[in-house]
Amino acid sequence: MGDSMQRHATVYSNAKASYDVEGIRADFPILGRLMNRKPLAYLDNAATSQKPVQVIESIDRYYNEYNANVYRGVYRISEEATLAYENARKKIAQLINAKYPSEIIFVRGTTEAINLVAHSWGRQNIGLGESIMITEMEHHSNIVPWQLLAREKTAQLKYVGVTDDARLDQEDFHRHLDNRGVRLFAVTHVSNVLGTINPIREMIREAHSHNCRVVVDAAQSVPHMPVDVQDLDCDFLAFSGHKMCGPTGIGVLYGKRELLEKMEPYQSGGEMIREVHLYESTYKDPPFRFEAGTTDIAGAIGLGTAVDYLSKIGFRNVRSHERELTSYALDKLQRIKQIRIFGPEESPMRAGVISFNLADVHAHDMASLLDEDGVAVRSGHHCAQPLMERLGIESTTRASLYLYNTEAEIDRLVESIGRAGRVFKI
Repeated sequence: MGDSMQRHATVYSNAKASYDVEGIRADFPILGRLMNRKPLAYLDNAATSQKPVQVIESIDRYYNEYNANVYRGVYRISEEATLAYENARKKIAQLINAKYPSEIIFVRGTTEAINLVAHSWGRQNIGLGESIMITEMEHHSNIVPWQLLAREKTAQLKYVGVTDDARLDQEDFHRHLDNRGVRLFAVTHVSNVLGTINPIREMIREAHSHNCRVVVDAAQSVPHMPVDVQDLDCDFLAFSGHKMCGPTGIGVLYGKRELLEKMEPYQSGGEMIREVHLYESTYKDPPFRFEAGTTDIAGAIGLGTAVDYLSKIGFRNVRSHERELTSYALDKLQRIKQIRIFGPEESPMRAGVISFNLADVHAHDMASLLDEDGVAVRSGHHCAQPLMERLGIESTTRASLYLYNTEAEIDRLVESIGRAGRVFKI
């Protein structure tokens, strides 16, 4: 970490220290912006997070001081770029407690990571009449790749339903496994609509007892809480850098080394090859086998800095802050007349994602009215249309929280929803 990390440091490796949210906010330049002459209250973190100045400056420093392609040069700045790129891989491996840095593959994001598994592992290991199990609360990125694979391999899709209290139906889960033939279970760690934190550790163990591999969509968990892939024992895990204070266009697929070594490449071209001849080629070992061409070097370096930043604050501290803020928000929102809040009641199994509808006000209208008050939220089906069908709705308004949000911003959200209610005469 360079001078900027020291200059802007406001944070707080001592877990017992008080959580300095105002100090953290000072690291995020965009939070000082005025919207309609009101401070921006950014509550759309499930879609993407804001970036601290440390990350912005680390990317700028790469382009200004040592912009070069990695691995391909013996000159100094190429070696510096390669070292920074591989250091980012090591930081991410340490973050999620991967056994080896080679189990970390850089991709564009969670979507590409899941597609990589479907293409390179799924095509080799799922056959006619076998099954892929997913859930009704998945993001489209963890549904559509499996639909395509099932169609190609003439396999079956089996769904774990969602109960009325916004949890996965464990009876469905066990029934599908007991019927045999389920080769892969694809599950979200945290729902991007309901905020439900699924008990994936226990579900992974049960799946493994039935010879079923597990891929975890961790886009909404890795940025917000400690995640240990060795403790979970997941086979694959995917997440995106842009949801955890890093740049867009960079993400991670974790895979157990013994699985990655047996998988065919997802893309082909430069850097992933060992030797190329006129009629045959051989490939490098993972992770390079799955990183064809020039990757997002600046993005990986920026993500490595984001990992430094979040690790210094402490993921347990981030999780504690979000739990308190979620509890505060739910208490305030539940007092609003004719509001419907989706997801489990406040508990250890809920993350900082709050989807709601106010009477019959359309979610897009609600988001537009909130925007007039400088409150940024998401509206729509949140790339989870099967879940919307299960809930009997078309869309919701969603407020999602992160390490820099405050109770004052929740108060502004509640006040703005109240104003929307008056506009629509609710």
